[in-house]
Amino acid sequence: MFNKETCRPCPLRDQCTSSKPGGRTLSLQPREVQEVLDRARLQQGDEQWRARYGTRAGIEGTIHQAVAVTRMRRARYLGLQKTHLEHVFSAVALNLISLDAWWNSHPLDRTRVSHLARLDLSLAA
Repeated sequence: MFNKETCRPCPLRDQCTSSKPGGRTLSLQPREVQEVLDRARLQQGDEQWRARYGTRAGIEGTIHQAVAVTRMRRARYLGLQKTHLEHVFSAVALNLISLDAWWNSHPLDRTRVSHLARLDLSLAA
């Protein structure tokens, strides 16, 4: 970390850091780790990578919905057959929720609304 007294009066501080109270902090990785990170960041600009990541994002959204709606993080039952049946019922429930949203032209929530925003909305109504 750079000393506050050294960093604050610098005329290029705005281009270097957005930290208000302190100086700039640098995190240095070992060379091998930094080279892997640089290659990964370079690949992220590729259209093929973006297409693959878009698929992954959709899958992660589905998993999040399953965990949030059906609490599938832990199985309620012991045994492979009962757990499989629980997963089938959960999948059917998620499909019914999606169908209901599609039939009623009501999109599934895509963004989180903070508690403060919900309170503001309820007070305005």
